[in-house]
Amino acid sequence: MILDNLVLTGLRGVGKTVLLDEFKPIAIQQGWLWAGTDMSEAVSVSEQVIAMRIITDISVITSDIEIGQDEILKVGFIRDSIFVSRKLNYETLTAIYNNVPGLVSDKLKKILEITWSVIRIRNKRGIIFAYDEAQTLSDQAKREQYPLSLLLDVFQSIQKMEIPFMLVLVGLPPLFPKLVEARTFAERMFHVVHLDRLNHEESREAIIKPLEGHPVKLKAKSIEVIIQLSGGYPYFIQFICREVYDRLLSKLDGGNELNVPTDEIVHKLDADFFAGRWERATDRQRELLKIAASLESCDDEFTVQEIVDKSKESDKPFSNSHANQMLVSLCKSGLIYKNRHGKYSFAVPLLWQFIRRQGLEHIV
Repeated sequence: MILDNLVLTGLRGVGKTVLLDEFKPIAIQQGWLWAGTDMSEAVSVSEQVIAMRIITDISVITSDIEIGQDEILKVGFIRDSIFVSRKLNYETLTAIYNNVPGLVSDKLKKILEITWSVIRIRNKRGIIFAYDEAQTLSDQAKREQYPLSLLLDVFQSIQKMEIPFMLVLVGLPPLFPKLVEARTFAERMFHVVHLDRLNHEESREAIIKPLEGHPVKLKAKSIEVIIQLSGGYPYFIQFICREVYDRLLSKLDGGNELNVPTDEIVHKLDADFFAGRWERATDRQRELLKIAASLESCDDEFTVQEIVDKSKESDKPFSNSHANQMLVSLCKSGLIYKNRHGKYSFAVPLLWQFIRRQGLEHIV
């Protein structure tokens, strides 16, 4: 049985997608095929949609594989007439899918079994199905559609058959709790890696290493400023360093020593990274976010009760039920997430600092 399915989680800006991109060539070099893409909420519309998503991803890597007559006979009750093109392309896979009796899960399992029977004799170790933004996956109980549960059930089933198809799911911190909520066995099915911000020394290395052997120099004070501004998040380190280097190239400072234009960088970060996300919130949601950003624990986690208690200092306090409803909506919009302990955190790194820059005096 395959045991090394992977969940890779962390806030935005910690390098999840970059790390996933690094995995792909390593896997291919080791004889694995690689399938996958970014997930979207549309995939969770129905079980049929997620099945078609997987079939589409398979077809990308199998569409050039010629299927011999002996291989066709091995697939059992699937009719020879289905294999019109003699290739395991999207048309062939969907034709097989449509001709398999049973539930969506039965059809998808058959597709995966047939795919493995074809690629195993071509000296491939298996397929890694890698999906970014996987936190968007969810079951739709009200509509009796369970695409997330289907994904977990199907892969657990084929892995018990020792078919080496692995899942790599990448997403925000709510991802793993959602998997466990859908199927409790997911806790045993995945190895979980949580990416966090860089510590002080790691941040320093990320700043100075690209400049090794280069005439450009950063003052020790400038390095410390970048570390503080970035909060240790790789995305922000990259963003800030690019702005600093661009400043040198435009010869605003002169010489080869770089200074950090702090105010200008903060304004640009606000406009390029935070503003668009802030615009997703309603006025009332922004009031709640400002209250959350005013809490001493806002950079870590906070509770509904802490928000309710703090809101009593404002002109429009929140009740427990209203705060709960508001936080659920903010989770759906990707600004807040709920951890497994029932507490909340900002899903966007350093968003609390941006909110504080918007002014808290009218709220608290």
